[in-house]
Amino acid sequence: MLALLAWALPILIAVAFVTVAERKGLGALQRRVRPNTVGAWGMLQPFADALKLGVKETLYPVNSSNGLLVLAPVLILFCSLLRFSVVPYDSGVVFYDGSLRVLLSLALSGLAVYRVLYGG
Repeated sequence: MLALLAWALPILIAVAFVTVAERKGLGALQRRVRPNTVGAWGMLQPFADALKLGVKETLYPVNSSNGLLVLAPVLILFCSLLRFSVVPYDSGVVFYDGSLRVLLSLALSGLAVYRVLYGG
């Protein structure tokens, strides 16, 4: 479990900072205020976004299946992180060393339809 956390945490942090860079770039192109208010040069913006997401009130529609609404984001995160397991990082450092890595990656990306359906 600790090895999985040590593997997934840098990926999640990198994605958060790439998102900040994307928001800054798009804000500069559209001549609007970029995310630069939290921390120096906006470097604490991903942590503020994560905190805001964690403390937001969850609203469930009245006639919905609450289990599927909770399952959809978990499935999105799980499948997205599982796709990183087929990428060889260094010689001999790969989490899934099978001959069907490309097929597994395509199968996991094909599950995107179900993730959208569960969320909707």
